[in-house]
Amino acid sequence: MKIIQIIKKRLSGKQSGKQSGKQFEKQSKRLSQIVTEAVLLTVMLCLVMLCMLCPVRGEAKVYLDITSPGLRKFPIAIQDFSGAGEGVGISEIIRSDFNFTGLFLVLDKGAFIETSDSPFNADNWKPLGADLVVKGTIEVAPDGSLGVTVSGYDVVEMKNILKKRYSSRRDLVRPLAHKIADDLFEVITGQRGLFSTKIVFVGQEGHGRAIYLMDYDGQRLKKIVGRGSITMKPRWSSDGKTIAYSSLRNMKWNIYTLDFDSATEHLVYSSAGTNLVGGFTPDGQYLLFSSSSKGSPDIYMIHLRTKVLSRLTYEPNIDVSPSVSPDGKQIVYVSDRSSVPQLYIMGMDGNDSRRITFEGNYNTTPEWSPAGDSIVFTSRTGGLFQVFTIKPDGSAMAQLTSAGNNEEPSFSPDGRYITFTSDRDGTKGVYVMNVNGEGQHKISPRNIRAFGPSWSR
Repeated sequence: MKIIQIIKKRLSGKQSGKQSGKQFEKQSKRLSQIVTEAVLLTVMLCLVMLCMLCPVRGEAKVYLDITSPGLRKFPIAIQDFSGAGEGVGISEIIRSDFNFTGLFLVLDKGAFIETSDSPFNADNWKPLGADLVVKGTIEVAPDGSLGVTVSGYDVVEMKNILKKRYSSRRDLVRPLAHKIADDLFEVITGQRGLFSTKIVFVGQEGHGRAIYLMDYDGQRLKKIVGRGSITMKPRWSSDGKTIAYSSLRNMKWNIYTLDFDSATEHLVYSSAGTNLVGGFTPDGQYLLFSSSSKGSPDIYMIHLRTKVLSRLTYEPNIDVSPSVSPDGKQIVYVSDRSSVPQLYIMGMDGNDSRRITFEGNYNTTPEWSPAGDSIVFTSRTGGLFQVFTIKPDGSAMAQLTSAGNNEEPSFSPDGRYITFTSDRDGTKGVYVMNVNGEGQHKISPRNIRAFGPSWSR
């Protein structure tokens, strides 16, 4: 209505007599200017309405810089969500997620003054030293599903920095809680959370091996591939929708992919000899692997759609365990061309190979960090296998483990954690630790001999 009034007002002046050509041209320009102003006003009104409809979200302030060398733990209070009975369980999972990171001081809920269903009051939290308070309410829909509203409050500035509503089936409470934790983590740090990520590994019960899938914290375990007398470490694609693995079936080493969207297994490559998966290229179009089909193992790359095969190494020695850098330009791999297994880096065409490890007489299972600034691998030292990291230029080699045998490491998608295999308690299991080696703990079930873990991207 206001736009129409503006146009009428601009055209309301009385005019008498016939308009000259110049007057008509002047009036046309005037009308064009009025229309332009009307369009601009319409756009401005639309933008205002859009802002009014947006969900509550604080400014893009980083409350915790996780890259800072002087990092202090961020104090956070997570109240039990009010409403349905699942509230306590959801809150406990979120607390566990934040405790796992080692970045937060999760306050004891027994010290809380404010009740879960009371409005936020900063004065109730300042004496506890909380910087952020998380509240939530749960409603049960007629179909039995849960509706969860979560709010995050900045105690210092006394304002709401996040308000978001979630919905979920009641049997999916754990992934719901992880999703909430991911969103809170991103608001606080500006970085994507990893609480919804997965880990796959090879598990052995009796004489057979299978591939299992579990949440990053070891919960919601599921067997996803049960065929094959021997199955080796699986690898994730960069989009987290596919895994690749090697499996011995009918006396042949075959390479397969499993697509999670369609729950379909595809045969990628089969030949005489031993064929072992290395890793995907970042674009997901190619898969690298080693094959001894022509004698000693060499490294190959196959296009997953066309099945066109490219051979990258032609050494008479063993070349295995290829892993592609995040920028898709380099490959780290293992070769014994220097008489013992060492790590080498080459271009994607197989040229310009260079050695990067000169310590240890058995270095293997390398994997790039997501940022491309580090490589994690297994090295034998003192008669035992341990997990190490090294820079791509061969510098800053560091040992991360020491108890028992520790091998087959894999980075988390944010590069801050590593999952690996360890037999420190007498049987092989899947463990997780910080990238500096701290916080080592087992996450796989005790009744399964577990090894070869790989963290989703």
